[in-house]
Amino acid sequence: MSWSDLDVELVEVSILHPHEEIKHRNRDKLLEMTKKWGGFTKPLLVDSVSLTILDGHHRYDVARCLNLSKVPAIMLDYLNDERISVTVWPGREIESISKQDIIDMGLSSDLYPPKTSKHTIGSDLPPIFATLEELA
Repeated sequence: MSWSDLDVELVEVSILHPHEEIKHRNRDKLLEMTKKWGGFTKPLLVDSVSLTILDGHHRYDVARCLNLSKVPAIMLDYLNDERISVTVWPGREIESISKQDIIDMGLSSDLYPPKTSKHTIGSDLPPIFATLEELA
């Protein structure tokens, strides 16, 4: 089963929980591109139960920089969805990570370092276009 643009919904930025830090240089590049495009072209992936961001931390931070109230996101039951799995990026301080670890970190006041978790998604995220005006 793959996702389509019909699976994307607009979610309040203020209710989302990141689980890892970002690379500010990457965010800055994405911020400039988002301004140039006038919107978002890819949704975030978010756990529907805990509201933890699974994929899209840089997009989330771009939304915060632009003072947007909403972001496009696909919501899924992360712990029970077999289309998505998680491992650790090579060269990280930890050797393994679980879906529950991701949720626990998202609900804590701490964050993993950038590029700690590597999610593998069984189907591609759909291309979208959500304008900055509709996300404001």
